[in-house]
Parts: sequence; C-alpha cells; structure tokens
Amino acid sequence: MAGHPREKVIPDEVHQNQILRELYHKELRTQKLYTQYHVNPLSKIHTITRKPMSWHDNLEEPADARFLNLIHHTAQGPRKKYPETQTENQEVGWDLEPLVSVAPSSGNTRKHSGNVNPERHDRRLNHFRVCSDITLYKA
Repeated sequence: MAGHPREKVIPDEVHQNQILRELYHKELRTQKLYTQYHVNPLSKIHTITRKPMSWHDNLEEPADARFLNLIHHTAQGPRKKYPETQTENQEVGWDLEPLVSVAPSSGNTRKHSGNVNPERHDRRLNHFRVCSDITLYKA
C-alpha cells in the first residue's frame, strides 16, 4: 500500500562499484570510434566559400544590363521612383514648392533655395527678435 513507508536500502561500496562497472561496460558497447570520414550521400551538398586571394575566383564577369538597371532604380530616391507617396511618412516634404509665393524685391536679398527670394520685411514669414526697453531691462 502507498501509506506504509518502505525501508531505505543503503547500498554498500561493493554494490555501488558493481553498478558503475555495468554502466561503464554498457557505454563501451554502444560507443564506436570513427577514424574514416566520408560525405553523407543523403544530405545536401555543402557549399564551400571562395578564397579571397584566389585568381580564378576573382575573374571579372560581364555586366548584366538588367541587373545594373535594377540596382540603379533601387538607388534612386522615392520622388524619382514613384509619382505619389507610398507611405504616410513620405507625405511630409513630398511637395517642395513654397506655399506662399514671394516676389523678389530689389535690394539686399539672398537666394535660399533655387528661385525663392524671401522678403525680409514680410511679417508672415520672418519673426526676428526685437530689442525694447523691457527686454533690455530684464537682460
């Protein structure tokens, strides 16, 4: 029955030595030392990497025009590849034309990007720091 505790058998040194001897002989029976190695015909063939300093591996191959066109197409920016945005993040900065067209003024103006000459006195576009009596007092 499960309720009765069994007496624990304490093995002596001779019994433990016999158990270890049986384990040792069992391991020796199952182990096999392989000295001849060969390729497994059932497995896939392994590819061997090229040697970087080998002359026959580094021969120039003729360029494939289709592959070169594909590489050049992927190197282009998204504005040259697609007529419209493909993702939401591309919408920011897709249209580079200025929203407010500024007429070039005569006098002291600098070209910032292409043909845009910002008007320096236009309060909609330029917000300069202004020094007044209050700002001078607090500074």
